[in-house]
Amino acid sequence: MYALVEFLGKQFKVTPGSNIKVPFINGEIGKKVTLDNVLYYDSGSEKVLGKPYIENMSVSSEIVKQGRDRKIIVFKFKRRKGYQRKQGHRQAYTLIKVNNLNATKSKN
Repeated sequence: MYALVEFLGKQFKVTPGSNIKVPFINGEIGKKVTLDNVLYYDSGSEKVLGKPYIENMSVSSEIVKQGRDRKIIVFKFKRRKGYQRKQGHRQAYTLIKVNNLNATKSKN
């Protein structure tokens, strides 16, 4: 059983009990988060496709960890011009644990 959800402009494949890394959300560890934009649901026996989202279906989850990802180096240069710029960036993220897929759904 899994679902595809859209959250903060990105799409994630979620299963009950899985951890997913999403862009940073304000909130304390243990806070409940509901993902309402479910695009696709597969229970093994039936498959439901949203138009664009499945109505009356959501995914409940909770915040497990807040952190920052590994450093990414951005290096720009133009050859033979003496132009070089080096910059580092660490993206903030939130790790959320999917508790269950609320399957109160109606087929579209």
